[in-house]
Amino acid sequence: MQIRVLYDGLCPLCTKEVARWQNARFRCEVEWFDITGQEKVLETWGVDPGKALLELHTITNDGQVYTSIDSYALLLSQLPGWAWLGWIMSLPGLKQCLKWTYDWMTKVRLKKEGRWPGQCNTKQCK
Repeated sequence: MQIRVLYDGLCPLCTKEVARWQNARFRCEVEWFDITGQEKVLETWGVDPGKALLELHTITNDGQVYTSIDSYALLLSQLPGWAWLGWIMSLPGLKQCLKWTYDWMTKVRLKKEGRWPGQCNTKQCK
């Protein structure tokens, strides 16, 4: 299996986390792809660029797209010693709670940065 991870390269927290994950020893090949300015590429992969900004996306080599908590669970399933956490994150109830928290944190971050869809307070989104 191969996994392509789509992340927001303009997000300092995201790039810090990606740097940490890049040092992990996954059971499969993992490619890290910065979505900044890559709208056309995302569309060819069947990924909505706006949604890619709002939640983590992963794509497997067979073209299956995972989003949000499912993406984290997929990554953890390929990390020796951490598959159990991915399984726990996927449990009904907990998964919805984690997704709500993740979505809320993303909204706060993007609004603070002036990059929430429909909002533009920075040169980066003009």
